[in-house]
Amino acid sequence: MPAADGYPMPQTHVALLFGGRSGEHEISLRSARSVADAIDRTTYRLTLVGIDRRGRWRLLDDASFRQLTDRPFAALTAEGTEVTFVTVPGAAALIDPRRGTTLVDGIDAVFPVLHGPCGEDGTVQGLFELADVAYVGAGVLGSAVGMDKDVQKRLLQAADLPVVPWRTITPAQWGHDRDGITAAVRQLGLPVFVKPANLGSSVGISKVRTLDTLAVAVTAAFDYDVKVVIETGVDAREIECAVLGNDEPEASVPGEICPRGDFYSYEAKYVDDRGAELRIPAPLSADLTGTVRALAVRVFRVLDCSGLARVDFFLERGTDRLFVNEINTLPGFTSISMYPKLWAASGLPYAALIDRLIALALARHAQRQKLNKEYRPRS
Repeated sequence: MPAADGYPMPQTHVALLFGGRSGEHEISLRSARSVADAIDRTTYRLTLVGIDRRGRWRLLDDASFRQLTDRPFAALTAEGTEVTFVTVPGAAALIDPRRGTTLVDGIDAVFPVLHGPCGEDGTVQGLFELADVAYVGAGVLGSAVGMDKDVQKRLLQAADLPVVPWRTITPAQWGHDRDGITAAVRQLGLPVFVKPANLGSSVGISKVRTLDTLAVAVTAAFDYDVKVVIETGVDAREIECAVLGNDEPEASVPGEICPRGDFYSYEAKYVDDRGAELRIPAPLSADLTGTVRALAVRVFRVLDCSGLARVDFFLERGTDRLFVNEINTLPGFTSISMYPKLWAASGLPYAALIDRLIALALARHAQRQKLNKEYRPRS
C-alpha cells in the first residue's frame, strides 16, 4: 500500500491465535479460518498460531492451516512447529523452545479468536499484558467477568440491570446439600437451564423440565466446570446485540435467534443447518430496538469491556420485559456468526470490522503506554 510520499506503508504484523484447551476448540478454528480468509494481506502481515488441546502453541504456515481448517470440526494436534510466546515486554516474539532461536518477531497485535476457558477468560489476556503487546478484545478483568456467568450476573444485578433468577452451585455443595439445592430449584420454578459457569457455545447446557432429570443435567455440566449455574427458564425470544469500541462503544442493530428446537443448542449453532433461523434486524419496535441497544452498551461498560462483545437478551413473551442473559467477550467470528452479521447489517462489512478491531486494539495499547509506570513524587 503506497503512502502519500510514494513509499510503501509498513504492514501491521498481526498474530492470529486460535484453538485452545476448551470445549470450543473446533469453533475457534472455524472463526480463525474466516478471519484469515477475509483479512487484507496487503495491509497486514499475518502469523498463524494455534494452541492444541494440551496447551502447546504451534506455528502454522498458510498451507497447513488451510488443510487443517478445510476439515469439518477439525482439531489442532501435531500440525506446525511448536513455539513459545516470549513475555518479555517489547519482544512480542515466538521462539523455538528447544533451540531458543527466534522464529517470529515484531508482532504488533494479537487477534485471539479463542473461545471459552484459557482463552476468553482473562488468562491469555494476562499473558499479553505481561508481554506488553496490543490485543483484540476485552482486558483481563472484562474477559474474566464476561466468562464467569455467576460473577457476571452478580455485577449486573448490583448495577440494577435485569437478570433472571439463578442459583450457583459447586461440586461440594451438590454432594452435601442435594436436597437443599433441589428445593431451591423448585423455588426458581421449572423449567430451568443448567449451565457450566465458564463456557460458551451452549456446551454442557441442559433444559430441565422435571426434578427427576436435574441430577443428570448437573452431572453433565460439572463435566465442563467446577461451578454450575441453574437459572429460571423464561418463555422468551432470544435477542442479541453486538457492541464495538473502547471508551465510546457503539451498538449494532439487534438480531433475533429463533431456534427450531427447545433452545439454541450447540447442534443448532454448528451442526444442523436448519437448527435455527437468524432474523437480522430483529422484528422489534423502534422503542424496543433503542432500549436493547442502550442496554447492550450499558452492560459492556458495567463489565469493563473493550474492543468487542455480543450481549444476549431474553425478551419475555407476553410482557416484553428484557433480561440480560449474558455477554460474550470473544463471540463466534465465522462469516456466518451473529456478531459479524449484525455489524454487516449495520453497515460495517466483515473485512472492515477486522480493520476496526485491530485499530481499537492498537489504540488502547497506545493509550496504556502513556501511563506512568513508576512513582514520581510531586514537587
